[in-house]
Amino acid sequence: MKIAIGSDHGGFELKECIKEFLQSEGIEYKDFGTHDTGSVDYPDFASKVASAVVSGECDRGILCCGTGIGISIAANKVPGIRAALCGDCYSAKMSRMHNDANILCMGGRVVGKGLGVEIVKVWLETEFEGGRHQRRLDKILDIERNHR
Repeated sequence: MKIAIGSDHGGFELKECIKEFLQSEGIEYKDFGTHDTGSVDYPDFASKVASAVVSGECDRGILCCGTGIGISIAANKVPGIRAALCGDCYSAKMSRMHNDANILCMGGRVVGKGLGVEIVKVWLETEFEGGRHQRRLDKILDIERNHR
């Protein structure tokens, strides 16, 4: 599995911590920036990570900004992306099981580093259940097609 990862300045420290975790687990990743705490615009990084996921360059993505809200909104503008803002392990698990989320979003100013890593662990370990949930995802795809 290859993970696309990105953040703005508000999520930079959490992103760096997640990269350390991914590295320790032998999980391949590509860092789309930002590369320091200087002020930047979160939509730029959401777009890069989302594009890498929908193109198949990376299997899934992780995005962080100050709250996780802006970067998740931006990522969800890319057709085919199901970015889930998660601040707890249960939401992370359900975002994969029921929604087949392909991007995990978190807030670096909301979620501590320890909890952030736990959320990532759960999110990466959890598979999509399919079944009745696939029908619902198909309806989301219909919404995307009808609003292009």
